[in-house]
Amino acid sequence: MRDIGSCFSEQVVRISDSSCSNPLNQTCRPPKLIASIQNVVTCLYKTKFTSSQKQVNNITITISWCKTLIDQGLSITVGDDPSSHHQTIKISTNSRIFRKKKGSKFFEAGGSKIDAFWDLSTARYDSGPEPIDGFYVVIVVDSKYGLLLGDNIDEETITKKFKTSGISFSQFSLISRRECFSGNTHYSTKAQFCDNGTEHDILIRCGNEDESGYKHPVLSVCIDNKKVIRVKKLQWNFRGNQIIFVDGLLVDLMWDVHDWFFKPTTGYAVFMFRTRSVLDSRLWLQEKVQKDELEFSLSIYACKNQ
Repeated sequence: MRDIGSCFSEQVVRISDSSCSNPLNQTCRPPKLIASIQNVVTCLYKTKFTSSQKQVNNITITISWCKTLIDQGLSITVGDDPSSHHQTIKISTNSRIFRKKKGSKFFEAGGSKIDAFWDLSTARYDSGPEPIDGFYVVIVVDSKYGLLLGDNIDEETITKKFKTSGISFSQFSLISRRECFSGNTHYSTKAQFCDNGTEHDILIRCGNEDESGYKHPVLSVCIDNKKVIRVKKLQWNFRGNQIIFVDGLLVDLMWDVHDWFFKPTTGYAVFMFRTRSVLDSRLWLQEKVQKDELEFSLSIYACKNQ
C-alpha cells in the first residue's frame, strides 16, 4: 500500500522535475513588461521562549517595511494585537524631519519588556522597501534575543555592540510574508519555503499571449524559471488553486484576480503560497488554522494602478 505522500506527488507539479508535461515544461520567456513596484513587505516571525521551568511560550513579532514617494521606513509590532499603540513602533528612515536610521526604543507589550535596536545607516536596497544588506534589527524580549535580522549579526557582534553578554538566545522562524505591489501585471520576488531550504525566484505574469494563439488574458506563474501553472481565459478562471512540489514540500498555490476584471480602478489580485503536510488532504483555505499550526505562507497583493 502506497503512502499518502506518493499519492500526492503524482498530482503535483515538481519544480525540480524537468519532464513535466506540456506546456508546463516550458521555461519562462523574457518578460516584455517592466516589473511592478514593491511598496510594502510584512514579515511575521514566531519566537519560542523556554522558561526556567522548561515551559515553551510563543510570541509573534511583525516587521513591516514600506516605501512611498515621500517616505521610507519600518514598523515593529510585538504580540498579536497591532491595534494597541503600546505594542507598535514606527521608524522613518527617509523623512527630512523625522529621519532616524540608527537608534533604540524600549517599550512594553503583553506584559513583556521589549528592547528594539536598529541600524539602517549603511543599508543597501534593491527596488523594494526591504534592505538587502548593510543593516541590522534586533529585538530583545525579557532579556532574551527574540529576533535578529540583517547581515554580520552574531552573538559576538551583539555582545560587543550592546554590552549584553548575559542575554540568552531564543529560536525564531518566519511563518508568513506578505508583499504589496503596484504597477504592471509582472511581479517578481523570492521565497524560502522552509528554514533549511533554498531561496527560489518567483515570477507572476498576466497578459495576452498572442504569439501562442491565446487572445484572452493568460496567467503564468514560474518558479526558478520553470512554468508551474498557466491559466487561460483568465476572465472566467479568475479564481483557482494548484498543488506544487518544492524542496520536498507540498505547496498550495491559490490565485484570485476577480477584482482586476470587476473592480479595475480599486481592486487588486491575491496570490498565495502555503506549505502543508502530506498527511493533510484538505485545501488549507478551507480550514480554520490556528496560529501555532502555521508553517510558512507567502501572500502577494497586486494592484494594477500605481
